Amino acid sequence: MAITASQVKELREMSGAGMMDCKKALTETDGDFDKAIEWLREKGLATAQKKAGRIAAEGIVAATVSDDGRTAAIVEVNAETDFVAKNDVFRGYVAEVCAQCAATDAADVEAFKAEPWALDTSMTVGEKLAAMIAKIGENMNIRRFEKIVSDGMVVSYIHAGGKIGVLVEADTDGSGAEIEEALKNVAMQVAAMNPKYVSTDEVSEEYKAHELEILVAQAKNDPKNANKPDTIIEKMVQGRLNKELKEVCLLEQEYVKAENKETVAKYLEAVAKKAGCKLSIKRIVRFETGEGLEKKNEDFAAEVAKQMGQ
Repeated sequence: MAITASQVKELREMSGAGMMDCKKALTETDGDFDKAIEWLREKGLATAQKKAGRIAAEGIVAATVSDDGRTAAIVEVNAETDFVAKNDVFRGYVAEVCAQCAATDAADVEAFKAEPWALDTSMTVGEKLAAMIAKIGENMNIRRFEKIVSDGMVVSYIHAGGKIGVLVEADTDGSGAEIEEALKNVAMQVAAMNPKYVSTDEVSEEYKAHELEILVAQAKNDPKNANKPDTIIEKMVQGRLNKELKEVCLLEQEYVKAENKETVAKYLEAVAKKAGCKLSIKRIVRFETGEGLEKKNEDFAAEVAKQMGQ
């Protein structure tokens, strides 16, 4: 049967696939739209598999918080290039993934990919990802997500258009703009200073012992300490350990927006006193796009030389 331009246009709008692919899908399925979409999905999966070996270390982090401030989700979705990461289609897709993360009960990414895609339950989250890989033309990956359901308040902060994303959960009986602003400030602190823990109470004794062991070894290897007894060296490095812990624990960090070098803990105490409520940080989540991933290094001169057979 003859396939019309309007049919191709309609399928393109429904599927997001290219014009020629849509025409071929309709031709192969005698104009049956449902079968044509299935044909495109199958083609998308095949295309996605070819791209799966490529390194996807760019992308964005997105976050969402419910209107009542008690349910939140954060997700990192990767792509191969920064160009795609800035693409509106990609960013729109990541926002949809983040919305589904906020509603999921999945415990990990693999379980999340296996559940139905909320906006089209005829496919799974993983199949939607494969379709987006085929549509955009780059390997993509839903790398990680976290969901928080709180009895207090959760705020989010996105830095540099999605380069870094933060969730901060607080235990508080207060509400309103003043508390939310304070937590936003704390989220900005987390983005900038990258603390590993909320407070020193979270740091395990094993971690402290391990770090102390390293610091003692460093001190003993310093010629200036050659004649110092072990007891003196251990006391000396304990101060270094305490300083290190202050740098990696949020509440002990110097609050970056303070003029008088107060800690984050002191800042929150002042806010709570002024608002007449309790306010403490329960949990922080910080995602930075591509952290820990190997990034692709392009050598265009070498590539050109290779193409020219040099």
